[in-house]
Amino acid sequence: MFEEDDDEFYEFGSRSGCSPFREVRHEGRIQKQMPCTASARNVRSLAVSLTRLVMRPLFREGSMVADIVRTWVAGWAVSRRTPPPVDMPWGFYIEVADNPAERGRHVLPEVDEALVRSAAASVEAPRTWMKIPAEPAEIEPWLPQGWAWEESGHLMAVDLVASNPVAPDGYTVTVEAIGAVAYVRVWDATGEPAAQGQMALLGEATVVDRVVTEEAHRRRGLGNFVMRTLADHAVDQGAVLGVLGATDAGRALYETLGWKKHATLAECVYRP
Repeated sequence: MFEEDDDEFYEFGSRSGCSPFREVRHEGRIQKQMPCTASARNVRSLAVSLTRLVMRPLFREGSMVADIVRTWVAGWAVSRRTPPPVDMPWGFYIEVADNPAERGRHVLPEVDEALVRSAAASVEAPRTWMKIPAEPAEIEPWLPQGWAWEESGHLMAVDLVASNPVAPDGYTVTVEAIGAVAYVRVWDATGEPAAQGQMALLGEATVVDRVVTEEAHRRRGLGNFVMRTLADHAVDQGAVLGVLGATDAGRALYETLGWKKHATLAECVYRP
């Protein structure tokens, strides 16, 4: 149906060689195994430390968009298993490895001309991105030469509600948790992947990421089912808030599920 990013998906399973915690849901039944104590602890520790930076209180009065951005940054880093976001005077910097399209990204929680100019001036390496909760037309006069605009995204959030979704006929679903990241995968009757999505759990919030439906399985409600399954798992883990950065196609689906857009995400990349 749609894909939130063009990056390659991570392999499911532990890079350390031990079996990750796994929940397998098949027609309502759940089977569980013990967690991988190495990778699970490390990722969970990172998620908890990032949560302390952005989630107390969950959203502060008068700064909702900035707090949603901070939550999104923290969850995106956990979901993609990047190094932790680095505090910068204008917001955060995240190093992105093994991606030919992106070396790293600066994310600004607040729209301020001086901060945007400072962030842009700090960039020397091509393929460095900048993401700001604003319309591109507002930001463009503040950027020096060498910056190119990409398709804008949409910063969205929702109050999470469990809905006990059932897989469409002919499909089964697995829910796998590795540390603070949960993966939902939908399989067709032949055992081939049909749809998937993942999310980073950050205490009371969760950040949804990399939701995609394979072309042969589109228009069958699988995107809706993946999102609702992710939400149910997040609620089971104590989360009350969902956050994500959506494409245009993703936004159309999310709004049918109650998600609300809080800001445009202007996205540009340095290509001197």
